[in-house]
Amino acid sequence: MDIFNFSSGPAMLPKPVLEQARDEIMSLGGIGMSVMEISHRSKEFEKVLHGAESGLRRLLNVPDNYRILFLQGGGAMQFSMVPMNLLAPGMTGDYVLTGAWGEKAVKEAAKFGNAKTIYTSVADGFRSVPEQEELSFSSEAAYVHYTSNETIDGVEFKYDLEAGGIPVVCDASSNILSKPIDIEKYALIYAGAQKNIGPSGVTVVIIREDLLKRIPDGLPALMDYRSFAENDSMPNTPNTWGIYLIGLVCRWLDDQGGVAGIEKRNIEKAAVLYNALDSSDGFFIGHAKREARSLMNVTFRLRDERLEDLFIDEAESLGLSGLRGHRSVGGLRASIYNAFPKAGVERLVELMSDFAARNG
Repeated sequence: MDIFNFSSGPAMLPKPVLEQARDEIMSLGGIGMSVMEISHRSKEFEKVLHGAESGLRRLLNVPDNYRILFLQGGGAMQFSMVPMNLLAPGMTGDYVLTGAWGEKAVKEAAKFGNAKTIYTSVADGFRSVPEQEELSFSSEAAYVHYTSNETIDGVEFKYDLEAGGIPVVCDASSNILSKPIDIEKYALIYAGAQKNIGPSGVTVVIIREDLLKRIPDGLPALMDYRSFAENDSMPNTPNTWGIYLIGLVCRWLDDQGGVAGIEKRNIEKAAVLYNALDSSDGFFIGHAKREARSLMNVTFRLRDERLEDLFIDEAESLGLSGLRGHRSVGGLRASIYNAFPKAGVERLVELMSDFAARNG
């Protein structure tokens, strides 16, 4: 029986990527050594590193005046790195909060300077995102930070946020590569790899070069974006295996028609599941408002919450894994990132219909 992994991350990787990695795990390109064994300074790994970088640059249409960096520490480390590098004394970091990860980001930023919440949807239970015209930015803002897709609450921005010339910083961990974005509207984008880019253990940072000149001296080397920019992402030993897999994922996405092609598939997958929620006569209740629904993370509850554990158990028995909602909010969550097949969504919808008929 096929197992469909609805986990929010680490998430499913494309099957062709896993198969190629399996075939090459002992010998990268026939050299007789694994990518996990060769020197990160070798010409073989240099090809892997630059292949992953060029793949991301191609898929996201990244201009030449942006650097693509591979870091460690996950998206959570960026909660600290962003203010350490960009929040100058006397300036503020403006934060737009639409979920739990935005809350964590502003909390960390406050340790390094003036972090200001300029918008929060906490009053409505993080069920929505603001319209562009609802946002008002500080005159002394060094940057504006937002999370383009909140995995826990299942809400997603449908536009690229603009801030009237203020640098925009985006945590795109859970929807990067899922749809086209206008890179030039951003000063810095960061993303943990374990949703749509590759395995856990790698963080991608796309940074406009002029921001590198704003970074203060005296930062720890591994918390300074310049260290990575000046050393080809290797001020220390990188996650060689993770970067190798990112290159494979990029080539797989090319075969899917790039981000425009995968966006079409993502829209179709999500529609199947949201239609099932909307047509269940209230048996299943979606969390996010319709206009803010995430294509990546579908969050919902059962009308009778006492049945949720039973539903999850039945799902597990059918090979539908990872549907339990985040421990902080409960409920259910179906994460359907790029590599998640439509067949898994269809199997879930079949269970939903059958379960409602038996328990409604």
